[in-house]
Amino acid sequence: MRIFYVTDLHGSEICWKKFLNAGAFYKADIVILGGDVTGKAMVPIVQHANGSWEASLQDHRQTLATEAEIVEFEKRVMNRGYYPIRVSEEEYRAMQEDEVLVDKRFKQVMLDGMERWIAMAEDKMTGSGIRVVACPANDDMFEIDDVLADASIVETGDEDHPIELEGFRFVSMGWTNPTPWHTFREAEEPELAVRIDRALEHADDPALTIFNFHAPPYGSKLDNAPALNDDLTYKSGGQALRPVGSTSVLDAIKSFQPMLSLHGHIHESKGASRIGSTLALNPGSSYEEGILQAAIANIDTKKKKVKNYQLVNG
Repeated sequence: MRIFYVTDLHGSEICWKKFLNAGAFYKADIVILGGDVTGKAMVPIVQHANGSWEASLQDHRQTLATEAEIVEFEKRVMNRGYYPIRVSEEEYRAMQEDEVLVDKRFKQVMLDGMERWIAMAEDKMTGSGIRVVACPANDDMFEIDDVLADASIVETGDEDHPIELEGFRFVSMGWTNPTPWHTFREAEEPELAVRIDRALEHADDPALTIFNFHAPPYGSKLDNAPALNDDLTYKSGGQALRPVGSTSVLDAIKSFQPMLSLHGHIHESKGASRIGSTLALNPGSSYEEGILQAAIANIDTKKKKVKNYQLVNG
């Protein structure tokens, strides 16, 4: 069984398209997006009274005169993981003054984007014989859960809903230990331990279990992130690293010893680690550059072990 695993796409449409194409390219049986599916921000495209449009991406402001230029700009925005929205000057001013309007619009475009991705998967993967799994994680609003659950070709899971993969139990937990950004699905370590225990109620044989825990295990080298000052700027220009993973996840791996443990969350910590007999992988993420980072794991279903693995970019 060959698994193609990615994480932290954060709304990058080009990475989602690459993900859907990767199964056939790498001859995978299953393609898995382990967490952080959706984007983090909107990019307004403002229409002026003279009919022209103005927008800014990466601090580069530009005027868009034609529909073709607007569409091309929207494509670039979506490929970087943001949501373009067309607004009038009045709408733009109103949103600047009212966070409720911003939150309402963001939720709607995020759900629209999620539904568009599901439709793309239905069109691309139906009849392919390749299973598609996508699970929410800490940066994903809870509202996407129903969209994923209602999909037909895309499967999803959480601590209460494991997925069967050719005789193996794939258990997921998208929550993380606290971050400086106070995201949607994060909790202190005792609560994470409870969630992990709930997930493991569905698993009894470590040799037949695969973890998909978004937070990497603490101190595993899969969780090294730039140290931050109190104002969230980098210490030592981003050169000072510190472990930020979950102790509860580490404890669960040590005690349960699943055959394979898949993680994400810390984009900079691409790598592999052995924790007892468990192989732990974090493919990393470069979604803003449109690069799809992935881990490929070839599993010997008879011997119940990971035959080999590879970390790839594409």
